[in-house]
Parts: sequence; structure tokens; C-alpha cells
Amino acid sequence: MTVRVGLISDSHITKRGELWPQVFDAFAGVDAILHAGDVWSPAVLDELEQVAPVHVARGNGDFGVDDPRLQEQCMLTFADVTVAMLHDFPSPGRRPAEFVLAQARKRFPGPAPDVLVCGHTHIEEIHDLGSLLWVNPGSPTLPHNKSLRLGTIGFLTITDGRASAELCQLTSAGVERLACL
Repeated sequence: MTVRVGLISDSHITKRGELWPQVFDAFAGVDAILHAGDVWSPAVLDELEQVAPVHVARGNGDFGVDDPRLQEQCMLTFADVTVAMLHDFPSPGRRPAEFVLAQARKRFPGPAPDVLVCGHTHIEEIHDLGSLLWVNPGSPTLPHNKSLRLGTIGFLTITDGRASAELCQLTSAGVERLACL
């Protein structure tokens, strides 16, 4: 059995704004959507829930957003793969892998997650740390913290107890694959 999960973070959508239609087209058919925070408006979650069940980590910009779907952190299991999600977490691109793994053990005591999904930086990244697949899907609306424009989303594909990640650039024609791991 294969499970496909859509990944999004840092949508920063106000009550009057909407996500790009390319996001919904790309997520069509996924089994779940993980939003790693900075939603800003629960209306975004309502829209995403029309596509698939949504799980959400509260971002630093979500304080004051009163919605029970926003959790400080999540631990989920998809097809025997444990996925942890929170908004802000150190990047293996900027910190040593040993530091990131130690922080994951502190933040998620007990059985270690197989995958960690986070956001906050608006920079799309995938890192294989051996025992942990670390993924930040970036931002669909404010990539690299720059102006409003088409950004990035991601996917987890879980098959036979193993997870792989993919990052995609939103384009006027749909999505283009950026990286896989």
C-alpha cells in the first residue's frame, strides 16, 4: 500500500486571501495534508480539508488564531511510518546533523519519528539524517521570505514502511519537481 501526503507551510493567507489554485490541483488525490504552520486564517484549512484530511502545527504567526486544528506539534503514523511535525526546528543545512538529531530526541521523547516536517524559514529543503528524514516544504506564497509569488510545496510518499520526500515549485502551468530524496 502506498500513502501520499501533501506538505505545505507558511501559507500566510489573510482572511481575504486564497491559496494558489496550483496547490489544490497538486494535492488532488493525496491521503492527507500536513500544514507546518503560519496558516494565519482557518479558512485556508477549510479549503484544504475539501481535498484531504488536514493536520496542522501552530506557527509563530498563528498565535491569536483560535482553531482547535492547530497543535503545538503533531505525531502521526501513516503506513507504519511515524511523522512528527512542528513549525520551527533547526535545519541540517545550517546546523550539524548530530545537533538536529539530539534536538529531535529532546522534542519527541519516546519512539523516534521516522520523518520530521517543519516550516518557518520559507526555504524548501530535504535532508536524510540516516534515522530521520527532515523536510521543510518552504512556502507556497512567500518563498525565501520574498515578495508574494508562486512558491513551493512538498510530498511524502510512503511505501512498504519507507518514506521518500519530494519538493515541487509551483508554476503558472502547475508544478515542477525540484528535489527528491
